[in-house]
Amino acid sequence: MSHAYLQNENRLRPVPPTLDRAGADALIDELEASFTRIEPEVEAFLPEEARFTRLRDRIETLFERHPDADDRPPLFCTPLGVKDIFNVEGFQTRAGTSLPPETFEGPASPVVERLLDAGAILMGKTVTAEFAFIAPGPTKNPHDLEHTPGGSSSGSAAAVAAGLCDIAIGTQTVGSIIRPAVYCGIHGFKPSYDLVDRSGCLELSPSLDHVGCFARTIDEIRTTHSVMSGTPLVRTARTTPPRLGIPSDAYLRASDGATRAHFGMVCELLTSAGFELISTELFSDFEALHERHMDLCAIEACEVHAVWRAAHQRRYDPRTLALLDRSEDLDQSRRALVRASPLELRASLETLTAKEGVDAWLAPGATGCAPMGIAETGDGRLNGPWTHAGVPTLSIPAGRNADGLPIGLQLAGRFMKDATLLDDAEFLDRVIRGF
Repeated sequence: MSHAYLQNENRLRPVPPTLDRAGADALIDELEASFTRIEPEVEAFLPEEARFTRLRDRIETLFERHPDADDRPPLFCTPLGVKDIFNVEGFQTRAGTSLPPETFEGPASPVVERLLDAGAILMGKTVTAEFAFIAPGPTKNPHDLEHTPGGSSSGSAAAVAAGLCDIAIGTQTVGSIIRPAVYCGIHGFKPSYDLVDRSGCLELSPSLDHVGCFARTIDEIRTTHSVMSGTPLVRTARTTPPRLGIPSDAYLRASDGATRAHFGMVCELLTSAGFELISTELFSDFEALHERHMDLCAIEACEVHAVWRAAHQRRYDPRTLALLDRSEDLDQSRRALVRASPLELRASLETLTAKEGVDAWLAPGATGCAPMGIAETGDGRLNGPWTHAGVPTLSIPAGRNADGLPIGLQLAGRFMKDATLLDDAEFLDRVIRGF
């Protein structure tokens, strides 16, 4: 049951800085009409009474604060979705659970405050898988309501894809930004580890958690990330294609045949466009790396959830409990090994990147297109290594399959070279757009 029109007929802005009050009122009217028509089907947001009364009040406040069109913040009147694991003033945090909301009360997220200070209008909290892991909520893929949008940042990706907001924020501990962005046919950006403040956000695995964003264009990603990180991202006018590393081992074989075939065609297109592609063995211990990643996630999640689980275990999904229980049989030597693993992988990846002389690494963004059904969120194994290493990663839409489902790539850069990665991605995006 295809619903691709949900994205195609609802491309909002970006909002022009010269927006006047009449235009802002029209924007809210358009958003309300879209919500009325689309949100009951996609279910990207948590329910909220008087949502659009609140938004109209917000618009009035923004125009009172910033009457001069030449002196407006970068996200002025930009519709924003926030994953429901971030504490936001005036909103409860439920984290995709049935636990009492007071369980998660705490200081507001500085990242959300920065976005609001930059003029964003908060459309609401977006649906997340339970505790930002894998037990999904009700959200559906806007391209086909019978398919998952991915997770755990399900609502954030679906909301942007459906045109219900221009930008959204989410988190990634394995593949929870890149995978849903790929499934929903938009850009998702996971920045370098610790570049964006994680305070005011519920943790899953502190050594692996990343705060990132979703948008339909790389320009919007760049602006949003700059606000979130508090770091100006200066665009470099790249005149030659970036030199790209391509995986050639067990990592690539983890994707399905159709995905590998599509990736091969993308590589041929890039080669014909003048890109130099360097095929090399990458993550040769891919399966063992995945196990290390999940062991570390389990160890830290067990620590994070100790108090909550003791009080509310019966409210936990069995899949979340299975992650927490995974840590029980890990001895001290294994624990030490997996805790050291992220920094070791980052160092080895940096060494390989320098040795091969590549600017960035290109790979399929997921093992396949969005699976049928919404009971599962798909396979994040191809995203895990980049998360483990903490390097910046961006999803890039790259066409659709025969059923109209999006296909996507992921481009990974060097640690703390986020601006350079976005420059490289823009060059790449221009070539494969419309593929």
